[in-house]
Amino acid sequence: MLGIFNISASGLSAQRLRMDIIADNIANASTVRPPGEEPYRRRYPVFAAKQGDSFAAALQRSTEKIGQGVRVVAILEDTVTPGELVYQPEHPYADEQGYIRMPNVNIMREMVNMISASRAYEANVTALNATKAMVTKALEIGR
Repeated sequence: MLGIFNISASGLSAQRLRMDIIADNIANASTVRPPGEEPYRRRYPVFAAKQGDSFAAALQRSTEKIGQGVRVVAILEDTVTPGELVYQPEHPYADEQGYIRMPNVNIMREMVNMISASRAYEANVTALNATKAMVTKALEIGR
């Protein structure tokens, strides 16, 4: 039963990290840097299933048919999507042509990701509470 708590806890931690990164992206959506400096780039986490590295862990996983949770593999920057060029010749960070390079953060995409992360977090809390309720009921049977 403790493995289920660990799996839910890893999911909660992963989704919390995901929400933190999304909040950071939203906070930097309109930041501008001086000419010559790269603008803020949208960041995103990459998750993978946790796997034991020993034979015993692999054997246990195959016999229990239960996962090990999730882990963060990396936090990457979106280098593919370009930032928008905005014409603002009066801005102190405008280049010679009067343009400023905005970050490549799309607020709509970030809000959709935030809702998705929030729902995944809620699902992990629900699984954790259901497991806790089952353990409590099992302990009550022994009385």
